[in-house]
Amino acid sequence: MKYTGLPLVLLTAILAAGFSAVAAHADGMGGSAFSGRAVRAKIQYCVDCHGISGRGYRGYYPIPRLAGQTAEYFKNQLHAFVERSREKNIDIVMSKVHGVNSDLSPILAAHFQHLDPNPIGGGPKRLVDAGRKIYEEGVPDANVPACSACHGPDGTGEGANPRLAGQLYPYIVKELVNWSKERGQNPGGEDTSAVMAPIAQSLSRSQIDAIAAYLSYLK
Repeated sequence: MKYTGLPLVLLTAILAAGFSAVAAHADGMGGSAFSGRAVRAKIQYCVDCHGISGRGYRGYYPIPRLAGQTAEYFKNQLHAFVERSREKNIDIVMSKVHGVNSDLSPILAAHFQHLDPNPIGGGPKRLVDAGRKIYEEGVPDANVPACSACHGPDGTGEGANPRLAGQLYPYIVKELVNWSKERGQNPGGEDTSAVMAPIAQSLSRSQIDAIAAYLSYLK
């Protein structure tokens, strides 16, 4: 991914500061379990696709926002990728998380949880009001509960319920449309995403588009 709008020297300084802080935190927690170098390497993997500030990438393939994500959800998804219970056929995703063990994942989760950049936006603004209504009230006729009931009134999530605020419009659309094809791909393992399957299946494409548009601008 190319980063624009920042001088190279400033970009380098931001990366160095962020990696140093995370590495220091890791050294204070893990000792021999993992090194600051290992943490820096994995953070760099994440930065390559999700950006320095963790805002995500809205290019040829939607790469999600990690900034502000709850630590529990973040760790759960890393585990899901490693055990191939989520999007198991996407090799580039698997290559990025390979080698993230139970010692390292909490450090990565904490790093991104504390980032708070402005959302990229990009969803159709004409759909925002309709999306807000669904998010706050649900779709009673389709037995779809309010998104805010689990993800919070501000979309910041809690625990295993992910942050949705500021998530990329095309990414949310992709996930909701393909939920049953991308999640819960390991029948023998615990599937924390199962609760969302009937909800995603009950939403129409126009409703999904509206929700995604609203969330793409939510700070």
